[in-house]
Amino acid sequence: MQSAGFVIAVFEFVLLIFSLSVHECAHAWMASRLGDQTARLQGRVTLNPMYHVDPIGTLLFPAIIIFGPLFGMSMFGGMLIGWAKPTPIISRNFRKIIRDENLVTLAGPVSNLLLVLAAFSVLAVIALAVPGGHDIVLATFTGGLSLGVPSGLQALVLLCTLAILINISLFFFNLLPIPPLDGSHIVRNILPYNAVQVYDRVPIWASYLLMIFVGGSILRMLIGPSLRLVYSALFHL
Repeated sequence: MQSAGFVIAVFEFVLLIFSLSVHECAHAWMASRLGDQTARLQGRVTLNPMYHVDPIGTLLFPAIIIFGPLFGMSMFGGMLIGWAKPTPIISRNFRKIIRDENLVTLAGPVSNLLLVLAAFSVLAVIALAVPGGHDIVLATFTGGLSLGVPSGLQALVLLCTLAILINISLFFFNLLPIPPLDGSHIVRNILPYNAVQVYDRVPIWASYLLMIFVGGSILRMLIGPSLRLVYSALFHL
C-alpha cells in the first residue's frame, strides 16, 4: 500500500505541473489572440513546464503537500495548492483593456475546466465500452484500486480521476478574489478607483494567510459538491 501511495503521489505531482502549464499557456495564448504578444515573445505559449515553473509554487510546496503524508508530515490539511510563474501581459496592447484583461484572466480557469471535461470523457468511454469498466471507474473515483485489472487500464483511470480532482481544485482556487490569484484581477476591474488603491496594497503575506485559512475553507465547500456531481454523472452512465 505504501508503494501504491507513492505511485499516486507521483501521478498527482506530474498532473499538477501539467495542469499549471496548461493554465498559464491558456493565459498567454488568449493574450496573444487579443493583441498582446508579450508572453508569446517570452515563449510562454507552450505546454513545456520549463517556461512556467515557479520553484516554490510549482515544485516545493506541492512536493511537501503531496509527499509529506508518506513521511508522517501533513500541510494545509492535505489540500493540493500550487501556482506557476505569472504570465506577463501589457494591458495597453489590448483594444478594450478591461474586457480583454478579463478574457485573458478567465482563459486559465476555463482551461482547467476543459481538462476536467477531457478526463471525464475518457472515464465515460471506459465505463461504457470496457467490460467491467463502470465498476472500475466508480471504485477508483471513490479512492479504491480494483484487483485483477490490467495495470495500463487502472493507471489510465487513476490518472483521469486525479486530473478531475486537481483541475477542479485549480479552477476554484484561481477564482478566489485574493491577490495575486486570477479572481483578484476580475474583482479589481469592477472596483471603484479608491477601492482599487486599497486592494493593491494588500501585502503578500496577508494574501498567503487568506489563501490558506479562508481560501481553504471556501475550497472545501466548493470542491466536495463538485466531485459528488461528477460521481453522480459517472454513476448514472
